[in-house]
Amino acid sequence: MNPPKKRLYLYLLGAGACLAFSPHKPLFTLFDSGQERVVDYEKYGDFNNLGTPQFRYVIRDREGLSRAVGEGIYPNVTGLLKDPTYQKYQYAGKLEGSLWDFVNTDDIQANFYRWASAQEQPGVKQFYAADMLERAGLLVQAIKGYQACIVHFPKTAGATFWKTPWYIGPTSLDRMAYLTRKHPELGMRLEGGRVRVRNTFDDDVHNDIFEIDPGKIVAVTPEKARQLARARIDVSTQTVKRRLGGDHARLEQYDNGHWRLWVKGRPTVLRAVAYSPSPVGTSPDDGSLVSHKDWMLGDINKNGKADGPYDAWVDKNRNNRKDRDERPIGDFKLLKDMGANALRLYHHGYSKALLSDLHQTYGIQVLMGDFLGAYTVGSGADWYAGTDYTDAGQQEKMMASVREMVAAYKDEPYVILWVLGNENNYGNANNSRQKQDAYYTFVNKVALLIKSLDPTRPVALCNGDLLFLDKVAKFCPDVDIYGANAYRGRHGFGNSFWLNVAEVWGKPVFVSEFGCPAYHHRRPAAVAEEMQAEYLHSNWKDIEYNVAGSPGAGNALGGVLFEWVDEWWKAGPPPQYNASIQDIVGQFGGPFPDGWSYEEWYGVTSQGNGKHSPFLRHLRKAYFVFKDTLWNARKLNERGMPE
Repeated sequence: MNPPKKRLYLYLLGAGACLAFSPHKPLFTLFDSGQERVVDYEKYGDFNNLGTPQFRYVIRDREGLSRAVGEGIYPNVTGLLKDPTYQKYQYAGKLEGSLWDFVNTDDIQANFYRWASAQEQPGVKQFYAADMLERAGLLVQAIKGYQACIVHFPKTAGATFWKTPWYIGPTSLDRMAYLTRKHPELGMRLEGGRVRVRNTFDDDVHNDIFEIDPGKIVAVTPEKARQLARARIDVSTQTVKRRLGGDHARLEQYDNGHWRLWVKGRPTVLRAVAYSPSPVGTSPDDGSLVSHKDWMLGDINKNGKADGPYDAWVDKNRNNRKDRDERPIGDFKLLKDMGANALRLYHHGYSKALLSDLHQTYGIQVLMGDFLGAYTVGSGADWYAGTDYTDAGQQEKMMASVREMVAAYKDEPYVILWVLGNENNYGNANNSRQKQDAYYTFVNKVALLIKSLDPTRPVALCNGDLLFLDKVAKFCPDVDIYGANAYRGRHGFGNSFWLNVAEVWGKPVFVSEFGCPAYHHRRPAAVAEEMQAEYLHSNWKDIEYNVAGSPGAGNALGGVLFEWVDEWWKAGPPPQYNASIQDIVGQFGGPFPDGWSYEEWYGVTSQGNGKHSPFLRHLRKAYFVFKDTLWNARKLNERGMPE
């Protein structure tokens, strides 16, 4: 989400995917919460053809199952109709209006009633009813609602804001896994369960093939649930069956399939941050911000040092003034204190002296990138025509750009790995979506070039989420790491994300961008920052759950937090952007706190009112969540993960 004129393609929910916090005390009570806390579906019907496209659950005892699940959960209908509060809401006209207006409103009970009684695809209806139960803090009922989705409607496909497919079955399983893992006090555990959607990566629902196993929810003690969530495997005792990379940085896969990154002989989890501290009032659209690397040259106070890295100061009381005790500390020091061990740099050309100091003084390394023709950078193409990955002349220009990158930095100790592209597969000013085979064949050609010049480090590709993952697996055998810019919501990325990469790609993955805006159009700033912090916390915990030795897929190498500080040039109402105003217009619907993405609010620090840009920093709550908990050096073991 860094370069100009970029718009995301989300491989998940569109508008309405946001989640409020689940309170400890439910927001409301149900008239009929069902007779069974953990529903035994085998008592009420038969599971046929588990794990196959022919899967079907056939109900034998509809009345018994209805009594077990409670109102708002299929096949229970009478519970809702008998609910006195539902009747009051209906009589008062509180349930009138467009169904989609009942997604991000503050009246969660009205939202639940509207969705539970909606005339809509049954799978979509059931999912949103369960989502509202979760938002209300009725977590046991929410789990039952998601379970109903996967048992009865696992093949339902909805649509994102971008009119792309979104699948109820895998998402429902992911929600069940998330809630039972996050809330061991519920005494519930998801056993098994998997929905494989063959051909899911091509953006076409018509050729999808579903293989369905809904798994089951079982009752366990809370202590047992905690033990399962904390279970660890000592991969150092296992045999290494595969190595990628080289002497400086290498990847190892173990007998259990898990992957670990080693940098300079040490196991490393990437705790990286996207760093582009652009001054307020500058923009690439008017030429005042010429390059994403301009922050290296900025020296407004004429002291011979880059402004953001060395002279940024923290406005501790947020009065937008530099008080006497608010002395310069610099972003690099703040990043070190936060626990970051790497910066993601999107396109080479950075100051070696600056990066050497970043490494030597602050212990932070870099993920060095080349846009590979994204946004026409490096290809020489016109923006409106876009990079053509079948054009031999443009290919040679991009290859020359990569040669320049590797030649300049291959001997620098601060470079961990090479990153190609930045979600080029979305087709922003390029033809990769139309010419998928040509694009990924070219990516592999570039990976081979890099390895011929520098065999000491792995090569990563940055894709947008999992779109065309199958093409990557087919055409990019010499790429070592799959990078995914993924914005999937407060629940994290989901078991299906990691398992899909493991099964289709077979190599490790890192989340090359994850983030959340710190703005909510119906909430004060402090609450919006709380929501951002909770979102980012859950995202990182999901990454943590899937690193080597953890209970998950074991193929996660870490992630890149997007981003360090708000950039004010990235959005705004038509007809013209104003880089001197921090816009509060939602650019697109997605799984964010109020259902919209605000591209100028993604920083874990802000620039206040902008009058002291590029120096002033307001540290948001998310910064302290990473600094004090998630990335706190005192709380991390040798794997870079908390015990």
